[in-house]
Amino acid sequence: MPTTALDPQMKLIVDVLNSAGPMFLRAETPEQARDKMRALLEANQPPLPDIEGVEDRHIPGPAGQVPIRIYTPSGRTAPGVMVFFHGGGWVLGDLSSHDALCRKLANGAGCVVVSVDYRLAPEHKFPAAAEDSFAAVKWTAENAAELGAEPGRIAVGGDSAGGNLAAATALMARDRGGPAIRFQLLIYPAVDASLETHSQKEFSADGLILSRADMQWFWGHYLSSTADRVNPYASPLRAKSLSGLPPALIITASHDPLRDEGEAYAKRLIEAGVRAACTRYDGVTHGFVSFADGLELGQKAIAQASLALSEALRG
Repeated sequence: MPTTALDPQMKLIVDVLNSAGPMFLRAETPEQARDKMRALLEANQPPLPDIEGVEDRHIPGPAGQVPIRIYTPSGRTAPGVMVFFHGGGWVLGDLSSHDALCRKLANGAGCVVVSVDYRLAPEHKFPAAAEDSFAAVKWTAENAAELGAEPGRIAVGGDSAGGNLAAATALMARDRGGPAIRFQLLIYPAVDASLETHSQKEFSADGLILSRADMQWFWGHYLSSTADRVNPYASPLRAKSLSGLPPALIITASHDPLRDEGEAYAKRLIEAGVRAACTRYDGVTHGFVSFADGLELGQKAIAQASLALSEALRG
């Protein structure tokens, strides 16, 4: 059982979501789960934060064009750009599902954000999402000046499965000789397909946004084989070495099956000589940053992430 109680604001959010039934039913098809996620967002989306500019584009990818959305903040102060990958278990989500979060991070950090609509599973299995994500990082680095960023001031970031892709692209960039990445923002990242941590077992039941059973469903759609489960570009925690990676901020949630693997990844980064910080937010569930409009701890996490991102891109 969890050792800490849910934050009162978080409990209210969870109770409202649970009143409509489980957020994702694993017996559903991916298409049905996507429809449910879109309906949930449409029913609960507060007004979007104002921002200087939003532009939708398509860039070359390994299997065709990859949609991206470029956010330019008001009163820009940081001379770099973050490439952002949305969460959703590699099965759900799109540019719209994380529109508000990208706006908040762009405004908060004062930097350009490039959000990537990578290919989803199970129609496109691993490594499709990772390769699309890496292609987007390369394109951003090559077009930094057009985006108003200084070359070499590139960060990657994402939440949940998007945090997985941010960590994977950092590994890919290291292993493939670039592009240089200055910082990685990993918000409750999924970094280990084994699902054997204490927190995975502690949060095995439904009712707290995400469960171990949900992660089994997501990983099952994303991966094709047992070998994929230990591939470091799918499970970054399985990489033999984490040396030479960019500095990182890892944010975890107390009531989240992904908590322990995110914290283990931070520990391994530090042991490898990488400058990394890890903050656990107590009393909140997976996805809490996306509920920031009604959750003070979500606002606090976005402010922390924005400050770390801004300092990394300006430093």
